[in-house]
This record gives sequence, C-alpha cells and structure tokens, in this order.
Amino acid sequence: MRWSVGLETEAGRALSRQEVVELADAVAPYDGIATGIGTSRYGAQLVVHAGSREEAIEKATRHFTEAAARAGLPDGPIVRAEALSEDEGEDWAG
Repeated sequence: MRWSVGLETEAGRALSRQEVVELADAVAPYDGIATGIGTSRYGAQLVVHAGSREEAIEKATRHFTEAAARAGLPDGPIVRAEALSEDEGEDWAG
C-alpha cells in the first residue's frame, strides 16, 4: 500500500531558499516535496510503499534523514511525523 508521510525537523536556525531547494531535490525520488524556507524547521512529504502506518513512518524517516544529510541540512529532532494511506480518503497527497 502507498502512504503519504509528512515529517518535520527542528533545525535550530532559519533555513535559506537554497537549502530547502536542495532538500526538495533529495526527496524528489520519493515523489517528495519540501518545506521550510525562512523558518527554523524543515520538512518533507514523501510517498512510500509499506504494509502499515508504523512501517511507512519508519521507511519515510530513513529516506528523509538521508535526504537531509545529502542536502547538508542541520541534524535535529523530528518534531512531526504523520502518515496517511491512499485508502484513507481524498486528503491523500500521492
């Protein structure tokens, strides 16, 4: 099943447009979009295949963490993680 997973990390400082563009490029293989320009948090919405909500969040977190590292973003705690399956209705973002 496909899941749309939203994650957000506390960066501890304001992020530049270029940094978030780098993150967007890094999450693109997962049908991802990135957020956080000018804020102290950055995030992404990724699409993953998983058998459960917990597996989807775990898989997306791994991809997100790797993408943030490739983008050179500061490591920080994940402060939001949400997952919605494609079966859960019209709010699904896949």
